[in-house]
Amino acid sequence: MACYREDLAVVPGGMSRRAWLRACGNGFGMLALAALLADGAEGERRDANPLAPKPPMFPARARRVIFLFMSGGPSHVDLLDPKPRLNAESGQPLPFAKPRLERTRTGNLLGSPFAFRKYGQSGIEVSELLPHLATCVDDLCVIRSMVADNINHNGACLQMNTGEQAFSRPSLGSWLTYGLGTENQNLPGFVVISPAQPAQGAPLWSASFLPAAYQGTLVSDLRQPIAHLERSPASLQRQRAMLDLLHRVNARHLQGREDDSRLSARIASFELAFRMQVEAPEAFDVERESPETKKLYGLDDPVTEIFGRQCLMARRLVERGVRMVQVYHTVTSKRTSCQLWDQHNSLRSELRNNCAATDKPIAGLLKDLKGRGLLADTLVLWGGEFGRSPTAENSDGREHHPFGFTMWLAGGGVKPGTVYGATDEYGWHAVQDRVHVHDLHATILHLMGIDHTRLTYRYGGRDYRLTDVYGHVVRGILA
Repeated sequence: MACYREDLAVVPGGMSRRAWLRACGNGFGMLALAALLADGAEGERRDANPLAPKPPMFPARARRVIFLFMSGGPSHVDLLDPKPRLNAESGQPLPFAKPRLERTRTGNLLGSPFAFRKYGQSGIEVSELLPHLATCVDDLCVIRSMVADNINHNGACLQMNTGEQAFSRPSLGSWLTYGLGTENQNLPGFVVISPAQPAQGAPLWSASFLPAAYQGTLVSDLRQPIAHLERSPASLQRQRAMLDLLHRVNARHLQGREDDSRLSARIASFELAFRMQVEAPEAFDVERESPETKKLYGLDDPVTEIFGRQCLMARRLVERGVRMVQVYHTVTSKRTSCQLWDQHNSLRSELRNNCAATDKPIAGLLKDLKGRGLLADTLVLWGGEFGRSPTAENSDGREHHPFGFTMWLAGGGVKPGTVYGATDEYGWHAVQDRVHVHDLHATILHLMGIDHTRLTYRYGGRDYRLTDVYGHVVRGILA
């Protein structure tokens, strides 16, 4: 609660002050804090309702975003960027000098142990590890020329999610909800689904200096996504009375403190929590889906059930107007790890396990969105913080690799069935149509109808934006 002073409180009839405070703290008050999230910093109030829908700056191609984040860094040369020369020269030294930016001295070239084939009318080559995604290649725009600036997980994850490597900055989802609001006022505008938190934790979905209302809502328990959602019809009138009283007390406390976004965000969070109790239980309940839909996402298989549940939940949320859902792959049925795709060892077995857990759910998500007519204006993004080195670490592993890696996009106004950019013959450097993380962010905002140079927020005496002073829209991937 933003403020409580006992001398100001008028308790609803039939309740003691102690019982009222206990109800606020243990009931919808806790839901409000869970729904909203965390303290922000310096800020300003843009609207009475900060999450109210706002028009885009120009006609948008996408209305919502699903970001499938493969925590740890998936290996591009083993999944979506085949390298015949790398395979042919496997075991030989890298024929050029490595960049100075490196963590360990990796060994000789390591060809991919996995076979590639061409699929679909587009003929995009996909690894044998992704047979389900291969059936969707004609909907994908595969970017093989991604580059980032940091070779360590923490800095690279921060950059991919916030545009900044070291300091606290607002996340992509926070910028989107700040610029556009959200279409459903009974649900959060930005939801993060991650059964185990990545090592970097909340800074990846933080609002930082933006008003606290724009921070991501974390869902970690897939069976009970948000606690304290239940209520009985008999409690509705009393709960409404408590909420009205709380609003009056907090509004009084807010006087003279209007520039502190934490207060206004906390006040708004109680109203959001009250509304969420009406709609959120149904929105998060994947058990309401048909047996065919559950099977499409792999909920009938222990190997795919966890990530399948995450992807299905994401579809249900964007279908109901949530602006952005970020889905982190951090748990498999056999192993829990914050960085599952970090194959320094056991590449052959662990990469296979990760793909087995995610391939079918991701393909199911794409097919389900397309079948419901949602893919056209839903931007789906897949990738990690970087790729993996074409050289060997130990005998069966690959190092971190930000110099050239692969991500893909689908729907939301991107050109389907295409490959954009390229790395060299070994998969080391991005050599054609390089796409920096800032360029990716600029393009995502463009697809959502936002000019990345104009979406700014003044903080600490300067104007900030997601792309800092960088970034160009990658027009070659636009439909």
